[in-house]
Amino acid sequence: MKNKFLALVTLFSLPILALAEDTLNSGDTAWMMISTALVLLMTPAGLALFYTGMTRSKNALNTFSMVMGAFVLAFVVWIIAGYSIAFGTSENAMLQNVIGGFGNLMLNGIAWTDLSGTANYPQYVFVAFQGTFAAITVAIASGSVIGRMKFSTWMVIVALWGILVYAPITHMVWGGAGALLFDAGALDFAGGTVVHMNGGLAGLVLAILVGKRVGYNKVAMKPFSIILTAVGAALLWFGWYGFNAGSAFGANAIAGVALLTTTIATAAAGLTWMLVEWFIYKKPTLLGIASGIVAGLVAITPAAGFVGVGGAFIIGIVGALIGFFGVVVLKKKLGYDDSLDAFGIHFLAGLWGALATGVLALNDKALLWDGPLKESGDRMGQFMVQVESVLVVGLWTLVGTVVVYYVASALTGGARVDEESEEIGLDESIHGERGMSL
Repeated sequence: MKNKFLALVTLFSLPILALAEDTLNSGDTAWMMISTALVLLMTPAGLALFYTGMTRSKNALNTFSMVMGAFVLAFVVWIIAGYSIAFGTSENAMLQNVIGGFGNLMLNGIAWTDLSGTANYPQYVFVAFQGTFAAITVAIASGSVIGRMKFSTWMVIVALWGILVYAPITHMVWGGAGALLFDAGALDFAGGTVVHMNGGLAGLVLAILVGKRVGYNKVAMKPFSIILTAVGAALLWFGWYGFNAGSAFGANAIAGVALLTTTIATAAAGLTWMLVEWFIYKKPTLLGIASGIVAGLVAITPAAGFVGVGGAFIIGIVGALIGFFGVVVLKKKLGYDDSLDAFGIHFLAGLWGALATGVLALNDKALLWDGPLKESGDRMGQFMVQVESVLVVGLWTLVGTVVVYYVASALTGGARVDEESEEIGLDESIHGERGMSL
């Protein structure tokens, strides 16, 4: 009996022993699991509240639903096909430039004992961590079309966009050897191009294609609750430590760098936006502080593990100024209806952060990634690589989003809600629910 018991213990222990022999680091594993939970918090809580507070009360539940619906669907799509396209390996070298292939559909070929590349935590954790990035990226774009897009159309867009736009861009930037922008040496620590430029530009494209809200620039469209927006910004800031410090892929010194630079840039940006508003309008607004915080978070994201204290201050301050310009000046001048300013804050601040990384990255941090800085300290060469990356990502996002929009619109009988539904509000006309009225 004793021998049988020992045999059973040995049999069931083999997978655990095998995992231990592959040098799994429990500290790094714990940090990456916590980071995944932090990034998850950013979307169905942080971004949802941030956006919901800025929308009109009759569309509050719809706004929350657009974000939460995007998150759950995008994550499912990520598991089914997105991860394979983004991080799989294609046998065709030319195809490998753009997509990773289809060998890991439904995570086929990935065992629960596998570790993540050269890292020392489970690959399953890496899959989940990156899945939260995929989910928040498309959710960002929802902010541009709040109040006039069919929920059915939006959900089809989420599914198609995750496969045709997000996954290939992720592969090109982060997909490893053979991927177009990775091989070029593009620096994007945690998603300036992959997440924020991508989601922000997609939002603008969708906003232009679906058209302006009824009464835009003619009737007052007051925010539902600035308090909710501020709480959302605070939750985003909290979760962003998983986003940025988690992108060091371990509980290490670079994670500490990313944590500090994220805090510096965000605080500097929130203060800058507040002071600019105070100077121009003679009133510092809570919405302005919250917007500055998010602009700072976005701007530092591509540079978080690459810059020092001075670089973090510069990126945060300029990020706030650029975000303010996009929201207050550019939108009015060009006349587009970006409901909740996804383009003004995410795309523009993300663009600034991506380009600034090439100028402000410290050589000792940038040595973690291939590129001109690694080879010869060529800062101008690195800047031109950053320019190349934002152009490639911008073009792919632009074309891909247009294609996805028209396919989704055709499948759902048009993307725009009817005028009566828009006037009633999408909470009742689409969801049959009613939120608080302010």
